[in-house]
Amino acid sequence: MIAINARTLLPVVSLVLLLGAVFYLQPRAMSYFGINLLFNLAVPIALATIAQMMIIMVNDIDLSVGTFVSFAACVTASFVHDTPVLGYAILAGAVVVYAGLGALIQLRQLPAIVVTLGMSFVWGGLAVLILPSPGGSSPDWLRGLMTSKPPVLPMAIVASLLIAVVTHVVIMRSAFGVLLRGVGGNARTVVRSGWSVVWLKASAYGLAGLFGVLSGMTLVGLTTSADANIALRYTLLSIAGVILGGGEFTGGRVSPIGAVIGALTLTLAGSFLSFLRLSPDWQIGAQGAILILVLAARLVISRGPST
Repeated sequence: MIAINARTLLPVVSLVLLLGAVFYLQPRAMSYFGINLLFNLAVPIALATIAQMMIIMVNDIDLSVGTFVSFAACVTASFVHDTPVLGYAILAGAVVVYAGLGALIQLRQLPAIVVTLGMSFVWGGLAVLILPSPGGSSPDWLRGLMTSKPPVLPMAIVASLLIAVVTHVVIMRSAFGVLLRGVGGNARTVVRSGWSVVWLKASAYGLAGLFGVLSGMTLVGLTTSADANIALRYTLLSIAGVILGGGEFTGGRVSPIGAVIGALTLTLAGSFLSFLRLSPDWQIGAQGAILILVLAARLVISRGPST
């Protein structure tokens, strides 16, 4: 029980230690404006991480998250801004396609890593067709929402907390969430209970598509424009966020709250290094180093009781 508690707290400790280091080096960041600056892109990254978590939860992995978020951003900055009905229809259709991929992967027993890698080129190509060059504009309501200033805590923190709570209730506290996690944990038991694994996997992929669309939309709300490469890094960041937050690649073991905290930690690492005007190459290296350190600490904790 001690190991489980420590493992649960590990993502929180990682975030607190990094935030403490930031405040120590830059005391001026300890303010509403400073926190908002540090976590500016936390919401789209957190949503992309939750999207990846839905796929990892059913023992798959999605290599198209980054290009899909870019595609959703391009649709939002162009069609949703100019012709809202058509734009929302395209995004809804993309979610349906995502759900269909989940069903196809299960029905044909296809390797998800190969299918999603192929789809990454499809989403990337569609994004280029929609916006061959950076441009477009954010819908006014979306821009207003993402730049709003709630009292006490910045919008990035408030929205991240909301994402964590909602996904925790859906995945960890509902019967539907138990079934989805059961697909990753013991699919045979789910089948014996009379449930269709194909339908459940399609549902998991559909939820991933929904959160991917929301990630792209919120990203446009923050940047006010889009391009076909705007979120390519989100694929690796989303995987890292899930694992950093206590998730596993197998067994249906995920933590929605931990995933959001993992996304916040990676966002903080990148924002802090940008704030120090360091090269983006160093930002990627720092995020990787944080992930390695947390995984090493998790390994030590898991082996602790047996030593």
